[in-house]
Amino acid sequence: MISVRCAACKSQRRRCPSDCIFSPYFPPNDPQKFAYVHKIYGGSNVGKMLQQIPPYARKQAVDTLYLEAKCRIEDPTYGCAGIIFRLYQHIHEIEVELAKIQTQIAFHNLQNPHVEVESNFNAFSTIEAESNLNILPPQSSMGQFQYDHSNQSPWFY
Repeated sequence: MISVRCAACKSQRRRCPSDCIFSPYFPPNDPQKFAYVHKIYGGSNVGKMLQQIPPYARKQAVDTLYLEAKCRIEDPTYGCAGIIFRLYQHIHEIEVELAKIQTQIAFHNLQNPHVEVESNFNAFSTIEAESNLNILPPQSSMGQFQYDHSNQSPWFY
């Protein structure tokens, strides 16, 4: 009988029991996944975590541990927070660009008030779209992010 060991058991150089907690989540064809998680969290700690989590949530937990470990290995200083910071920065840049374009449109409309722009929308859809904007949460209720330029590190508040 040939037994295929999971990536965790191969890494730890042990036999893979039939009820191995790692085998469903760390297949033998993806050893890097366990290597990242093991390097950051340690194999026994991951095993203890998996035993404390209900079976239906373990896959998502392993995927999250892997993502966080990979981010921490690629960026030891900020890890996932660095990715979040870059995304917030990108959102801010796009919002600034959108504001500039809206200003240009408003300026153009003020300069040429008699020019009508053809639209594929009827008046009802425009009114409906404007009323739907009122249901969006105000920007201040979303997670806020501040960047402290003095030491080049992101801070959430």
